[in-house]
Amino acid sequence: MGLLEGFTFLDLSHRLPGPLAGNLLGGLGARVIKIEDKLYQDPFNDGLFSKMDDAFKDWYKDLNNKKEILKLDFSDQEDRRSLESLVQNADGIIMGLPSKVRHKLKLTNEDLEDLKRPLAVIELKASKSRKNFMHELNALALTGLLKLYVNGRNEDFIRPPFLPFSGIAFGQKVGMDLLAGVLKSKKEEKATFITTYLFETAQEVFSPFWPQGLQEKKRTKFLHNGLYPCYCIYRTKDYKYVALAAVEKKFWIQFCEIFDFSLKDRFDTREEAFKMVSQKLGSFTQEEIKNKIKGHDICLSLV
Repeated sequence: MGLLEGFTFLDLSHRLPGPLAGNLLGGLGARVIKIEDKLYQDPFNDGLFSKMDDAFKDWYKDLNNKKEILKLDFSDQEDRRSLESLVQNADGIIMGLPSKVRHKLKLTNEDLEDLKRPLAVIELKASKSRKNFMHELNALALTGLLKLYVNGRNEDFIRPPFLPFSGIAFGQKVGMDLLAGVLKSKKEEKATFITTYLFETAQEVFSPFWPQGLQEKKRTKFLHNGLYPCYCIYRTKDYKYVALAAVEKKFWIQFCEIFDFSLKDRFDTREEAFKMVSQKLGSFTQEEIKNKIKGHDICLSLV
């Protein structure tokens, strides 16, 4: 998609949210240049995270595969002139540099405002109202939504969900806010500065799905976290899993026909209903289920 063809963005961020935002813009056709200090590179690729787990190198690669990556020596005059030239021609900047580095490179808000041209600059921060420092897991906990994940469990420790949901939502919000900033800067013909926050983004994106009213009603189970047998994950005979999401009646009818199964109420919340579906799917291997559902669109997928 070339919707942003002709636009140029500089990604001066690292790790997850900023790079994700930049890559989404690149996927829309924009030219996105990720600029890293040769000495202090993105820790997903060269630093703390990459050293603790080499999987972060793969994350780095895919989070930045729609960009040009430029490594500069921030202490070198020629490299700093190259950066200055890029800034002069950019439509937007994802700013992830520390204050002292911004001063050193003449990239403070005042410096960028002095360019007297349309430019949107977005800065990423942890929270406007909470702690100054947090990771995405802290943000998810502070929204209250992590309670749904731990509800009913009594382990001494619980491993978090694999995906960093708050960080992913944050990255998408950064991209959207930056585009809004570009529109405003071009309309007003001057620089626009935006700050987007991890916690407030998590709150805005996720809280509607478990609002305070439902929390006060003590609701903990919903369609998407195992309230109904038609929308759940089941183990197969060979100790693998399948995901069933036959919410619509037509899909449930097909599922029952294919597996010679009888449970009229797919929204039966009793434990017995879950056991009935589990016993039926547990009598087949994953490969057998794959063959049975071949050619059928019943919202049943192998995990």
